[in-house]
Amino acid sequence: MQVFGAGVGRTGTMSLRTALQQLGLGPCYHMEVVLNNPAVHVPLWNAVVAGQADWSAIYQGQQSAVDWPTASFYPELHAAFPHAKFVLTHRDPDSWVASISETIFTALLSRDDAPAEAQPWLDMCMKVIARSGFDPAMSKDELAARFFAHTEAVKAAIPAKQLLLFQVKEGWGPLCEFLGVETPATEFPRTNDRAQFWQLLEDGGATVEE
Repeated sequence: MQVFGAGVGRTGTMSLRTALQQLGLGPCYHMEVVLNNPAVHVPLWNAVVAGQADWSAIYQGQQSAVDWPTASFYPELHAAFPHAKFVLTHRDPDSWVASISETIFTALLSRDDAPAEAQPWLDMCMKVIARSGFDPAMSKDELAARFFAHTEAVKAAIPAKQLLLFQVKEGWGPLCEFLGVETPATEFPRTNDRAQFWQLLEDGGATVEE
């Protein structure tokens, strides 16, 4: 594992995932991997929450990882992979609150209405997100404050030379410089807006990002 994303959902994680894979740092683990194989990955993350992490099983075949559940465990991952680099995706707190409230947290607050087969994944999501200090029932002000606190906690836990604070609107420059790779000639990827989120969720392959 070479790169971990410490940014929570809806901070550009799918765009970062796509970018890392374009840069040759894939496959890149994302919540989508969990959704594509919940029978394997949901129990693995439940074990992480319980303090019994098997990182080699979770990240088998991967070179990088972004998004929840990964983003909740940056201290543990830094200890397990001390030479890895970390990218903290972030955005304006108010826009993040609006985005996550209309996507991930809406889905979680209505989880009782979800099909039975989705319940283990939703339960795992609740536990993982709680590890980041978030609760879908928080007020907008509480969410914004917690979002800021997460950023500060990551900055305190990861050595500065191994951490990049990054907004996807910055494009390739800062990311490529941090990773020591050439800048692609193509535009930086931008994926998974709110409409795409709900379409992916409906299709059974939801991702949690912008």
